[in-house]
Amino acid sequence: MLSDGTARDRTIARARLKFLENAELPAEIVPEGIRNSWRRSKYLGIGTDEVVVPYQPDYDRESRLVRAATPVLDRLEQALAGSDACVIVTDRKGWVRDRRVGEKRLSVHLDRVHLAPGFNYAEQFVGTNGIGVALEEHRPNVVLGTEHFNERLQNVSCAAAPIRNSVTGRVEGAMNLTCWNGPARTLMAALVQEAVGDIERVMYEFSSSHQRALLEAFQRVTHYGDRPVLCLGQDFVLANSAATARLTSDDHRLLHEAAAELGHAPRTRKQVQLTGGETVLVRCREVDSSAGAAGYLLELAFPDHPADQARRPGTGLRAGTGSRSSEEQDANRPWPLPGLAGTDPAWNTVSRTVSRCARERTPLLLHGETGTGKSALVRAAHALTGAASAPVIVDAADPRAAGAETDLPAALRAAPTGPGRTLVLRNIDAVAPGQGPAVARALDAAAAQGTWIVGTLHSAPGVPEPLRHCFVEAAAVPALRHRLADLPALVDCLLQRIGAGVECAPEVLPLLRRHDWPGNVRQLNLALREATAGRRTYRIELRDLPPSLHSAGSRPLSAWEASERDTLVQALLEVDGNKLVAAQRLGISRTTIYRKMRAYGITLPTRH
Repeated sequence: MLSDGTARDRTIARARLKFLENAELPAEIVPEGIRNSWRRSKYLGIGTDEVVVPYQPDYDRESRLVRAATPVLDRLEQALAGSDACVIVTDRKGWVRDRRVGEKRLSVHLDRVHLAPGFNYAEQFVGTNGIGVALEEHRPNVVLGTEHFNERLQNVSCAAAPIRNSVTGRVEGAMNLTCWNGPARTLMAALVQEAVGDIERVMYEFSSSHQRALLEAFQRVTHYGDRPVLCLGQDFVLANSAATARLTSDDHRLLHEAAAELGHAPRTRKQVQLTGGETVLVRCREVDSSAGAAGYLLELAFPDHPADQARRPGTGLRAGTGSRSSEEQDANRPWPLPGLAGTDPAWNTVSRTVSRCARERTPLLLHGETGTGKSALVRAAHALTGAASAPVIVDAADPRAAGAETDLPAALRAAPTGPGRTLVLRNIDAVAPGQGPAVARALDAAAAQGTWIVGTLHSAPGVPEPLRHCFVEAAAVPALRHRLADLPALVDCLLQRIGAGVECAPEVLPLLRRHDWPGNVRQLNLALREATAGRRTYRIELRDLPPSLHSAGSRPLSAWEASERDTLVQALLEVDGNKLVAAQRLGISRTTIYRKMRAYGITLPTRH
C-alpha cells in the first residue's frame, strides 16, 4: 500500500504492525499525537482492513458552516483543478458536508473508502485520520501515509484543522486536505490553516450580521414598556431585565425549540412549560439579516401569581415569619459547597440557608423528594464549618441502622453531642405518635449541648406536632426536574465521584435533559454508574444508558411491559435507530415498532 517507499513510511508501518500485536510504541519513531490516536483506535476496536462508516444523506445543506465554507471551497477547487489533491469540510461530529477533488483517480479512491458527503469520518468509526484527530483533540494535525490506522487509507496523506466560531470559541467543524503520498505532503498543513482562517472570517461576518439584526429588533421592541423580551440566535442571547429575572439557561433552550416551531407563524402564540414548572405564553417572530435567518424575537407573558413565588422550590422561611430571607434575595449568586454542583437559583437559596444554619448551629428542617440530596447538603455544610467528625444520621423509619439496639429516642440519646457535632433525624414523619415527646426531649438535649440538629422529610406538613418546636428554620431542596440547567455540572461531578476517568458523548446530555428523573440525583447517579460499568468505549454513548431513559411513558409499567420496552430500546440502539432493521431482528412488523414506541414514549435522538 506504500506509494513513495520512503524509509520513514516503512519504519512507521513496522511500528504499527508491532503495536497491533500488543508491542510497545517507540516514542522516537511514532509521533505522540499518532501514538495517542492509535491507542484510542485500538481501544475502540476499529477495523484495519475495511472502512465501515455510518451514512446519513439527509442533512442541512444550507447550514451556516456550509454557507461560510462554500466560497472558500469554490476558490480552492479552481486552484486544485487537475492536481492530485482534495479539500473536504465536515461538521463538528465528523459528518462530511462538502468535498472538492482535483482529479478523477483520487475521487474514485475516496468514493471507495467512503470519504464523501453524507459519511462520517470521526475517529470512533475510522480510526486515526486527519479529520478524526482534529475533532478529537481540537488542534491541527497531519497524518502521513502509514500513520493511518486503517490500511485502506495508507496511500494518501491528509492535513486537517478544526474550524472554530470566533465569537464563542466552539469547534464548528473541520477542514481537511487529502492527496496522494508524495514529497509535497508536509506543506499541506499551511494550506489548511489558511483555508480555515478564511472560513472562520466568513462565519464571523455572518455572526456579526446576525447579531446586529437581533440587536436592532430587540431595541425596537424594548424601547417602550417593560414586558419580558428575549432574542435568541445560534450563539447569541439578548434578554431584558424582566426576562432575565424569570428564566434560566435551560429555559432558553426550551424557548428556542418553541421558537423554531413558531418562527413562520408570527401571529400564533404558544404556551411553554419552563424547567421550574411555570408556564409562559410565547409570541415569536423570526428575525432576518443580510446573511439569512438571524434568530428569533420572543415576547413573553407570565401569569401573575405572586403568592406562588413563596411556594417555589428552595424557598426557606424562618419559623413564625412571612418575609423572605436575605439568602433568597441573593439567590442568583453561586454558592458552591464542597463535593456538590449546581448554580440554579433555588439550589443556591437552599445551599446558603443550610450553610448559614450549620455555621450558626440553627436547628433546620429540610424537606424535598427522595434523592434530591438533603443528606448530601447537610454533610457538605457540616464539612464547611471545619468539623472533624461526620454527621450522625438516625433514620426514624429504622433507628437500628444507626447502631441502636432499642428504640428511636435511645438511638438519639446515644449519639455524640457537643460543639462541632451534627445530628440528623431522617424521615421524621415516620416518628410514631407515642414516641414524639421523647424524641423531642432527646433533640432539645442535644441542641443544648451545641449540636446542630437537622430533620429531613418529604414535605414540611408531615412534621409531627411534638417535634415542630425543635426546628427554627425550614428549607426545600428542589427536585432535579426543577434545576435541569445544573445537569451538565451534576453529571461531571458524579462521574468524578465514580472515578473511572470517563466522560459523556455530546448527544447524551440532551437525552438526560428530556427525562423527568422521579428519583432525582440519586437516580441520575445510578444511571451513570450503570452506563459507566457497561460502556463499550472510553466515554458513555447513547447505547450505554439504561433503556428506561429512552422512554418517556406517563404510567407505571408492569414487569413484562418494562422488559418489552427494554428489549425494543436495545434493538433500536444496536441498529442506530433503523426501525426496519430492528423490526426484522425482533421478528415483528415496522408498524408494530412504531406503535410500541408511541405506547412507551420511546425517543431516540439522531446521531448527526
